[in-house]
Amino acid sequence: MELPAVNLKAIVFIHWLLTIFSCMIEWVPNAYYLANLTVLALGVWAIAQRDSSDAIFMFFIGLVATIVTDILLFALFFSPLELKYENTSFRDLFRFSSGMAILSLIFKPMSCFFCYHMYRERGGECNVNLGFINPGRDRNTYQSIDHLDAPAEQDKAPVRSY
Repeated sequence: MELPAVNLKAIVFIHWLLTIFSCMIEWVPNAYYLANLTVLALGVWAIAQRDSSDAIFMFFIGLVATIVTDILLFALFFSPLELKYENTSFRDLFRFSSGMAILSLIFKPMSCFFCYHMYRERGGECNVNLGFINPGRDRNTYQSIDHLDAPAEQDKAPVRSY
């Protein structure tokens, strides 16, 4: 099954729009704004550097990190601020803003999937090295240098008679 062609510009634009809509009212700490805008800047870098696997990988890692931070920030700040805005004139704006932030969070795993696919297309490799986990080496392909084979007869120089 082949993946549909998704433009990186469309991914960055959708997340930019949803981030702007989610920032219409101050209901999450500045960490949400800074994290998402930093990831958007990495997305612009990935658009500008079309051949760079590093740029798209950084954008991918940023999206994964903001998934985690968004979940934590929503879990910590949504309920108390929902009660705060419930009886004010900003209730509808709070609901719209938080809905756009949740929609952005829903789209992020799908964006990560497409970004990882773009990373692989740009020549990136997925080598995970945790440092302490070292896979055993396959020594079957090594040539032993303990003993040397005798050179074949055809490789020898002819004996000259004088």
